Amino acid sequence: MDFPTLKSIIEGLLYMAGEEGLSARQLADIIEQDASVIKDAVQEMKTEMKRRKRGLRIAEVAGSYRFTTLPEHAPYFERMAFTPGRQSLSQAALETLSIIAYRQPITRVEIEEIRGVKSDRALQSLVNKDLIEEVGRADAIGRPILYGTTKSFLDYFGLSSLESLPEPSSFNESELLEEQTQMLFEKLDSVQITIDELKEP
Repeated sequence: MDFPTLKSIIEGLLYMAGEEGLSARQLADIIEQDASVIKDAVQEMKTEMKRRKRGLRIAEVAGSYRFTTLPEHAPYFERMAFTPGRQSLSQAALETLSIIAYRQPITRVEIEEIRGVKSDRALQSLVNKDLIEEVGRADAIGRPILYGTTKSFLDYFGLSSLESLPEPSSFNESELLEEQTQMLFEKLDSVQITIDELKEP
């Protein structure tokens, strides 16, 4: 395998892995290359990204490689997160949030098993909106991140505590997710109506 192809594959794998990242050994096993070759490729990718002034960098955190953004760009990310019109939750984000709200603490993989699709973007969106946060690490291979809701989540939905969440009925997995999501949507809708009423003269 030529080096440009190897780097391209690594880039794709790190993107798919999200914030959990992948170690040199994991990358080596997936790509079927020697770990030392993987490390050389990653080092070259780091150098290229810095030289080309790319908006992403590769960082090694707890033995795993993952993409990170530049600290000096943080003000722009904050503006994006709090820009009017970006505050509403997408269906994917609402589904992901309902899973976390009702089943926390929970890992990304567990969320994706329930939803049946990748949830990286939805999770990042919810983290940016301060609705979810890292609450620990699961006692499993790779020590995946456990997610839970924040105090801002309670404020956002007008809840006094997690015990105030609407109680879902007993359905199969897909029906339960749909009901939980709908209940959160209705809760948010009722809070918004109250806010609008308070704004009226």
